[in-house]
Amino acid sequence: MPAGMRVGVLTGGGDCPGLNAVLRAVTRKGISVHGHEILGFRSGWLGPVEGLTMPLSLDTVEEILDRGGTILGSSRTNPYKVDDGVARLKATLAEHRVDALVAIGGEDTLGVAEQLTHDGVPVVGVPKTIDNDLDATDYTFGFDTAVHIATEAIDRLRTTAESHHRALVVEVMGRHAGWIALHSGLAGGANVILVPEQPFSVEKVCEWVERRFERQYAPIIVVAEGAIPEGGKELLVTGERDAFGHVRLGGVGTWLADEIAKRTGKESRAVVLGHTQRGGTPTAYDRVLATRFGLHAVDAVAEGDFGKMVALRGTDIVRVPLSAATAKLKTVPLGRYAEAEVLFG
Repeated sequence: MPAGMRVGVLTGGGDCPGLNAVLRAVTRKGISVHGHEILGFRSGWLGPVEGLTMPLSLDTVEEILDRGGTILGSSRTNPYKVDDGVARLKATLAEHRVDALVAIGGEDTLGVAEQLTHDGVPVVGVPKTIDNDLDATDYTFGFDTAVHIATEAIDRLRTTAESHHRALVVEVMGRHAGWIALHSGLAGGANVILVPEQPFSVEKVCEWVERRFERQYAPIIVVAEGAIPEGGKELLVTGERDAFGHVRLGGVGTWLADEIAKRTGKESRAVVLGHTQRGGTPTAYDRVLATRFGLHAVDAVAEGDFGKMVALRGTDIVRVPLSAATAKLKTVPLGRYAEAEVLFG
């Protein structure tokens, strides 16, 4: 591809720590090495649909490496669900003379990127999900930070649980994949870890809780928001759906804490970490991974290798088809869950 391209970049879906590190890397290498102009689109896919832009320069990205969130903003807009959305998007790219797009996001954002590639829009994807549930990459940035935040919360909650002799249920993110619950639960020494991949028995959870109290310790239960009791369904906060058809989940932590109190007679409380896991400064690991993704993504653009996503394999950054990135979710294998189950109770 010729030097001097105009490259658009956007961040879609839920924000997470490390997004600004990607933007910084794309901008710095794009300008300094490839001679590109970098144009940011605000608010995810809404940006190219509505023409919401923000030029990115070396000065713009000078001090954003350690900042959480995204300076471009984000949204869950799906251009394929907006009237004339794709046509408007293409018109915006033409108006601003954008030669290619770098789309940073998770399953939904990259699903749109794949569709746009088939519709003639040159796109390179960068994987982003704190849930770490994209199958084509070993890790996604933001996950390490989310686990660190959840682990710190568990450490802090343990002291108050012990002081008041109560059970504490900590609800963490994880709609369909329990990676955050598994890793933070192991790192925080949780006595029970519940994940979406393995329906749980409330009776068994209560047994583990009572066993812990018998040893004069307060139990800590870590539960992913999408965990399901045996014979039950995902617990919903509301019936609302976003532009990609996802129902807002949550409430399992509070429900489980009430069940534990009713069945054991022990005081029980729920703490929902929610968006706390998304905020704040990224860990060193996430800064490095996000930076490497950005550097390799802008190289793919320069080489005209569109329809691809950068991915981590071992310690190497590779390129995989966008179709592979969105083909299936990476869920917690039952063998990994069995490792942790030995420590329950």
